[in-house]
Amino acid sequence: MATRIPPKEITGLYGAMVKTLSVRMFGQVPESLGVMWHHLPALKASMRFGQRLQKWDRCDEGLKSFAHLAVASLIGCSWCLDFTYFMARNQGLDLDKARDIPRWRASHLFTPLEREVLEYAEAMSQTPPTVTEELVASLLSQLGEAGLLELTSVIGFANLTTRSNVALGIESEGFAAACGLKPMAERAAVPSTA
Repeated sequence: MATRIPPKEITGLYGAMVKTLSVRMFGQVPESLGVMWHHLPALKASMRFGQRLQKWDRCDEGLKSFAHLAVASLIGCSWCLDFTYFMARNQGLDLDKARDIPRWRASHLFTPLEREVLEYAEAMSQTPPTVTEELVASLLSQLGEAGLLELTSVIGFANLTTRSNVALGIESEGFAAACGLKPMAERAAVPSTA
């Protein structure tokens, strides 16, 4: 990996704790953690918010993970694709669906609700966003207010992390491959709407 900011040595008591937890959770200390180590308040804030998001329970975990993968695929964040696919395995989610996210439009695996969630994730991630009233109304009727707000927050956080990683040159570190997961599907060409 050739990040645009070189990783810094992870030191101190907090660093030792973070390294121990990383090895326990991932089997290694992600190099990207060293990049973020240059600004501990930013790293801690991002980690804290990500941990809090994982505790929310008003929207299905699978839908939230699939939405994060859809954002990562659209933005092109190989680190997020790899890590979220790896975490989907640890969360017991449908790995065939998770690996097919980059080509979800062509895949037969997804339910109508999952397709709408993936469409919403991509629509939120466009510049400018392309979210429609009809899509929001449909998701609102299926997820409820709290569920839709939670999904929207997860997608917003996914945009923060994926865009930051791409900008900093943070790429996949092989989490999924290290535990024997099949490679992610290639992103299918999306027809132009212009």
